[in-house]
Amino acid sequence: MNTERFIAKRIIFGDGSNNQLSHPIVRISVIGIALGLAVIILTVAVVTGFQNEIRNKLIGFGSHIQITNYDNNTSDEPQPVSRQQSFLTELQSNQDISHIQVYATKSGIIKTKTDNEGVLLKGIDKDYDWKFINQNLKEGETFAISDTGLSRNIIISKYLANKLGLKLKDKMIIYFLTQKKDSISTQYEQRVKVFYISGIYETGFEDIDKHLVLVDIKQIQKLNYWNQNQVGGFEIAIKDYKKIDKLGEEINDKVGQDLIAQTIKQINPTIFSWLDLLDVNAIIVIVLMIVVAGINMISALLVLILERTNMIGILKALGAKNRSIQKIFLYNAAYLISKGLLYGNSIAIVIAFFQQQFGIFKLDQTTYYVSVIPINLNILYIIVLNIGTLICCMLMLIIPSFIISKITPVKAIRFS
Repeated sequence: MNTERFIAKRIIFGDGSNNQLSHPIVRISVIGIALGLAVIILTVAVVTGFQNEIRNKLIGFGSHIQITNYDNNTSDEPQPVSRQQSFLTELQSNQDISHIQVYATKSGIIKTKTDNEGVLLKGIDKDYDWKFINQNLKEGETFAISDTGLSRNIIISKYLANKLGLKLKDKMIIYFLTQKKDSISTQYEQRVKVFYISGIYETGFEDIDKHLVLVDIKQIQKLNYWNQNQVGGFEIAIKDYKKIDKLGEEINDKVGQDLIAQTIKQINPTIFSWLDLLDVNAIIVIVLMIVVAGINMISALLVLILERTNMIGILKALGAKNRSIQKIFLYNAAYLISKGLLYGNSIAIVIAFFQQQFGIFKLDQTTYYVSVIPINLNILYIIVLNIGTLICCMLMLIIPSFIISKITPVKAIRFS
């Protein structure tokens, strides 16, 4: 039998003592640990949930990696590239890549009877993955793209629809300025296209919703005087976001000198730097909560030692060593910490579940890009946080437990 564990159980579950000194202190310590862990779990769940939401919205429209012409053109109208590329076969066989699609972009101005608004047309082909749009489509439906016909359908954002007073099936007139090159000079001409609204989406990410619309890629090819083999670039979706930097470098090495492959992180460095900064905030909260929980347990341990001074003296008189007595109180502390962790997990998971299901806590979508606080409950994160909290608190308790070595049997037995 483990003597230290047996004595610790007697202390925890009652040994007939009427001394109530430690009870309120212990309760407060358990509550402190429970609340601290609940805050830690919810902080990680909210931060990772928020990061995932923003990241997924950017990736939903721009994919993980984009391949374009390396022409140092920072505008939204890059030089065309050929649809037929030798590296595509190798990329399509890469198990880390889930999808490849072509696209093209062109700037235009929507003109209504009362207002004008600049937009960015994104031309898509029949290989386009509609999953993200379908998840965010508020009205209408997506449109079909064929090899021969030229679709005049367009999908716009709810933001643009509200601002310009447009609704489903309305006719939309967009003006374009197009370069027309010949052997002598480059000329610019104004062109007009008519589209019909087939769907209205809303992502809540205002930087996208303000200007991005979707059309048939053949519309942009026709506007730019491109042939059917010319596109603006390729979008590549990968299976594991954690591999984005590595795959971005590998793909960039494969595309050659005339093309460049950029990750969504490189295209939007400011936003991703901001998301990374949230990790620092989460770490600060976690450290503070663990320190508070540790201090609570140190206070509880010292009170328990003070309350059991007489018992410590008797054990020492019977030949018990300091290390053995320390184990008794550390077992006791481990039980109390585990109890606090159980309550903390329960509180955090219940709050997170209700937030996921009902969206109780709201956010200003124009500021935070999401309308409710997003939650990402990951079982691995929860396990790691529990183990980390337990280990940190136990390590913090080792030093105050050495106070036991200062207690002498004679003085302790007299203590009451």
